[in-house]
Amino acid sequence: MLIAEKQPIVFKQLAASADKQRLAHAYLFEGEAGTGKVAMSLWLSQRIFCLAATGQPCGECLNCQRIEKGEHPDVNTIAPDGQSIKVDQIREIKEVFMKSGMETQQKVLIIEDAEKMTTSAANSLLKFIEEPDGQIVILFLTTARARILPTIQSRCQVLHFLPLSEELLAAELSAQGIPDNEAQLLSQLTNSLEKAIEIYQEEWFNEAKETSIKWVNYLVEDNPFAFVFVQQQIARLFKEKSQQALLFDLVLIHLRQLLSQSIKGIKSQTVKSKWSRKKLLAGVESTLASRRKWEANVSFQNVCEQLALNLLDG
Repeated sequence: MLIAEKQPIVFKQLAASADKQRLAHAYLFEGEAGTGKVAMSLWLSQRIFCLAATGQPCGECLNCQRIEKGEHPDVNTIAPDGQSIKVDQIREIKEVFMKSGMETQQKVLIIEDAEKMTTSAANSLLKFIEEPDGQIVILFLTTARARILPTIQSRCQVLHFLPLSEELLAAELSAQGIPDNEAQLLSQLTNSLEKAIEIYQEEWFNEAKETSIKWVNYLVEDNPFAFVFVQQQIARLFKEKSQQALLFDLVLIHLRQLLSQSIKGIKSQTVKSKWSRKKLLAGVESTLASRRKWEANVSFQNVCEQLALNLLDG
């Protein structure tokens, strides 16, 4: 997926500034993981250094290719060394940037996971941002803007990267070889490309998906085994908090699919639901209420058992 399609607002803003040669000397790219911050940084670097002079990076010239491979001497990236970005990393890059560009006067610095800068590292950058030596563009990339010093934020132009829509995310996942039905499900579970791929690659996910479907089927068939199933399967499989959150998401997705089919008059070929449209809607509301109880630290197993009892009795 082209970065212009993934983040059209940010793309247009940066393209317009580049066309007018009015790029800011410091940008803060904020947004969830997988929203295209790194790709936008590479695109802007290519836009600055491209040899084709067409107004857009050609992607084929020597400079564009070197930037893509991380080999351009005037485009530097800093990433956390362990758990943080340390002051020595900043000092080293400042020494490099105080010299003239290797090939032009222009230089680009990309700081990934900028929220992980230590206070001393961030403070070391302040004067450098205020009084950049030469034609320097600094790009701070973050998923947690609140953790970046206000003094850094105030010296940057902040650009917000919107979460991907379900349609765009599903299309991107399909383009990466994930089956369409899996891509559709993943796009409903998260709006982060990175997180969606991470979930898909977990061996646990396939069992979790099938288990949640079985549980919903028992519920909508008014099968009393739905209560026992919590003890035998749900509590066993969904142990971590993140896994438990995913169960509620999966149950809601399945119930909403059945509700949508009911509204459209489509009869499911895989489950013999005994629930009316009203009962399906109540099931969605009960699941949401159960999730809120779990988020308030009520036992996961107790919440799921009570949900099963409520829906079976209803």
